[in-house]
Amino acid sequence: MKATKRKFKTPVLHTKNIKVIAGLLIVLVALLAFGTLRDADTLITHEQANALYTKDKIQKVIVDGSYIRLKTDNESYKIYKDAINKTAFFTKYPVEVREENSYVYDFIFLLIILAAFVFLFRFMKQSRLQQLKDIRAVNKAGDDPKNEPVQALTSNVTFKDVAGIKDVKEELEEIIDFLKEPQKYRDLDIRLPKGVLLVGPPGVGKTLMAKAVAGEANVPFFYQSGASFVHIYVGMGAKRVSELFKKAKQTAPSIIFIDEIDAVGKSRGEFRNDEREATLNQLLTEMDGFEDSSGVIVIGATNKIEMLDEALLRAGRFDRRIHISLPDLEDRIQTLALYLAHKPNKVNIENVARMTVGFNSAALDTLTNEAAIFAMREGRTVVETSDFEAVKEKVLLGKRKILSFTEEEREIQAVYQGAKAVMATWLDIEFDKIGIVNTRLLIQEHEILSKSQLLSRIKMYLAGSIATKMHYNEQFTNAASDIAQAKEVISKVIYEYVMSDNFIVTPQQKDDLLRESVSEVTTLLKTLDKARKEVSEYLLTHENITAEECRVILRKIF
Repeated sequence: MKATKRKFKTPVLHTKNIKVIAGLLIVLVALLAFGTLRDADTLITHEQANALYTKDKIQKVIVDGSYIRLKTDNESYKIYKDAINKTAFFTKYPVEVREENSYVYDFIFLLIILAAFVFLFRFMKQSRLQQLKDIRAVNKAGDDPKNEPVQALTSNVTFKDVAGIKDVKEELEEIIDFLKEPQKYRDLDIRLPKGVLLVGPPGVGKTLMAKAVAGEANVPFFYQSGASFVHIYVGMGAKRVSELFKKAKQTAPSIIFIDEIDAVGKSRGEFRNDEREATLNQLLTEMDGFEDSSGVIVIGATNKIEMLDEALLRAGRFDRRIHISLPDLEDRIQTLALYLAHKPNKVNIENVARMTVGFNSAALDTLTNEAAIFAMREGRTVVETSDFEAVKEKVLLGKRKILSFTEEEREIQAVYQGAKAVMATWLDIEFDKIGIVNTRLLIQEHEILSKSQLLSRIKMYLAGSIATKMHYNEQFTNAASDIAQAKEVISKVIYEYVMSDNFIVTPQQKDDLLRESVSEVTTLLKTLDKARKEVSEYLLTHENITAEECRVILRKIF
């Protein structure tokens, strides 16, 4: 019961704070408006006052200290007392003298404003003290084992429940083996990575993979989202991180899985957030603090690796990064087969897989379920291929982020990506896999790059756009990202690396380099056109091509 009372105390206090502050702001705005309106008269010159006198527009003259105020039908003006002929104005128009004690009201007005600010300051100070008391109360409760917020989960998921992504599973096998038999690794003084970072777009199964690792190794699984560490009170996120690692060490071997780690591990820039920085610093300290053989593996998941702080990515923390891309044709076939395993069906799985280019695992799951619901509505007990066709658009509209291609778009992408694959192979640019949906270049570890290497990469980025223009005599929007990257590399070559013959930089050099690259790529693609066509056909059939498979095609033709 105590915990329940404490839980609801803070929101009531916050509501009260908001009401009081809103009331004070309204009073201050009213006072400021009153002060402004008290002297809203327009200051005019001698000539303008004489014009009003000549046109006989003045209704009344008011003597107000060092000013003469002139009232017309719809306006009010003021002018310095010595700037006009007072005798003429006082003789012609009725005169009113403002009492000197009216200035007492101005003084009272300023005192009210000052008092309001003092009251607001004291109230905010008291509110802050109350927050600190609440933090101490929460901290005290957190020390009680009965209120332990971190709990281990038992995962029943194994690799059998995760279809496809064979290469990802292979990279995680040794992590599982280490968790099963840590002593075997200690005996050989083998150090495994403290952290594994799963990188990929939403819905590809990062969380499922982490659960499968825990299930295969049969170890406790601690799940936390990055957002759960970011609290309203400074220090609470760091405390939660400390509790998480403490509990994981007590139950080692174990797995800590932090989903959406970018929420807490965001790069520290000019826009500071004390709570997030304190939490990130605690996470870095904890990852440095436990030994390599402690039996605790930290798995993080993100779809925004570029936003993560460099300190989190350096050696000794998340040493291993595993990229999970959208499922290719073979992956989708296996995934659909898994989802249909317990549903009576007469589905041509390969046909469904071919029409779902760009669907992630979560979208395939939704599609399969919607197809089964559609079959039931039609009064059938067996799911058919036509059911998938009927609900595909519904799933696409509900999942706007899913990239899916029509047959015509698949052919355009095959030409585009086929040209990139051929160009990359011809120019010795290392890549793992190039497919209709994505391009997976191998990460360059070189500190020093030659101008030729950079120019080769520019040509690869331009190849797809030039190939589709040659093939269709048309340009397409799918080239936007690659063209932007080509221009970025060109800018670095000219401005950052100053790779010109005389080390003199001019804006014209960018245009010249881009023009030369386009010309060379066009000539090369004409020479390699037969290979490009064969690679494009291969992509239409298999959706992905490796560097070795592309080399085989080039050797066969040349």
